[in-house]
Amino acid sequence: MRRRASLVAALAALSGLTVAGAALARQNAPQPQTPPSPSQAPAATSAPRPAPPVQAAEPRQAQPAPTPPAAVNLGAQPAPQPAPATTTKPTAPVKPPEPAKRQRYTIAILQALDKVTTETMRFEIPVGQPIRYKTLIFTVRACETAAADEIAPETAAYVIVDTQPKAQAGRAAPPGRQIYKGWMYASSPGLNPLQHPVYDVWLIACRQSAPVAPPAKP
Repeated sequence: MRRRASLVAALAALSGLTVAGAALARQNAPQPQTPPSPSQAPAATSAPRPAPPVQAAEPRQAQPAPTPPAAVNLGAQPAPQPAPATTTKPTAPVKPPEPAKRQRYTIAILQALDKVTTETMRFEIPVGQPIRYKTLIFTVRACETAAADEIAPETAAYVIVDTQPKAQAGRAAPPGRQIYKGWMYASSPGLNPLQHPVYDVWLIACRQSAPVAPPAKP
């Protein structure tokens, strides 16, 4: 009997728990919402909030407008500006130094050779005065030496040679003719020699004539 009573109590307690759980599940289930009826007035809406007062903006200083860049014309180039005229004082032309003058002399010393007789003779010829040697007549126009600024020392004489055969007895002398004219050089006798079938002539040197002593006073 006691065992049956405890079993009945347990079943009763179990059924009570089942009923309580079903009731709790009904309470937790979402209830279906029913649309409001048109008779119900809508809820009063809240009044709009006033807008905050607008603060006056501070006046800004006007900024200057940017200057547009100058247009560049690639086709035409700017004309060149003329240079300012400058006044310059004329400078005196520089005079080149004068070349050194050659030393001139009054007497030329020549030497002649007779190719037939092998006779040689040295003689002096004053400048401007004709001198005869056998059938030749020599006239010296100038006799000079090289200046100090020349490269090599040189002695030269400008000589004119005429041929004038001697007159024979009872006959007139044949006319003379010029056979040589030019410069003779003492250091280079073969540079401009006298070309004659019988005689050879070349320059030896130049010298000054002795000064003439003044006449003695009585």
